[in-house]
Amino acid sequence: MNLILLAPDELGTDRRATLTDARRLEHLARVHRAAPGDTFTLGVLGGGVGRATLLALDEHSAVFETDELSAPPPPPLPVHLVLALPRPRMLARTLEHITALGVKELTLLHTKRVEKSYWQSPELNADKIRQHFILGLEQTRDTILPEITLCKGFRPFMQEQLPALLANRRGIVAHPGMPNACPRDVAEPTLLLVGPEGGFIDWEVEQLLEAGCEGIHLGPRILRVETAVTALLSKLF
Repeated sequence: MNLILLAPDELGTDRRATLTDARRLEHLARVHRAAPGDTFTLGVLGGGVGRATLLALDEHSAVFETDELSAPPPPPLPVHLVLALPRPRMLARTLEHITALGVKELTLLHTKRVEKSYWQSPELNADKIRQHFILGLEQTRDTILPEITLCKGFRPFMQEQLPALLANRRGIVAHPGMPNACPRDVAEPTLLLVGPEGGFIDWEVEQLLEAGCEGIHLGPRILRVETAVTALLSKLF
């Protein structure tokens, strides 16, 4: 936890912040071995970042006196990520990774090779997703939650969502066997589409290319989704 992320209602008008949840209290006590007088980086969800001094800590609460929490969080990546829904365990890790890297717009998509049972996973519960986002923000001292959309049909996505997503973005489909290598240092707004384990089927790739996306690859190695997404974001931006 490189950032203690506050909900707005945890910060009082006297610039004191009080935490009472078990997860953050345990992290302060066991990982940071915090003691009164120690200073930490705090941020307000949706707001700024600054420093704070720990005034008191016990098993029930932690109280901080904050400086001005006005420094901006890290800039977001100029990308909307469309990710074929991964298996639940991989989804949890991937959500944290992409949040830490600065993705602020995410669509989880059903494709042919996505198991329908994945959509019933508890990992898609809104509270679970939010918690993974929070862990990613804490890692990189960010305060802005990503926005997420769930799309359970590939055809409806192509017809109802993709045209608007491509209106002001460069569309990139990452898929093994595409003719062009992954570009670097892309500055323009981008729509990045990544398939499931096993990749998109040929028909899906054809539909995305016909819609105006360009196909790229990461080389001859076949990567797990969470590895591929991390590598793509790091190379592209």
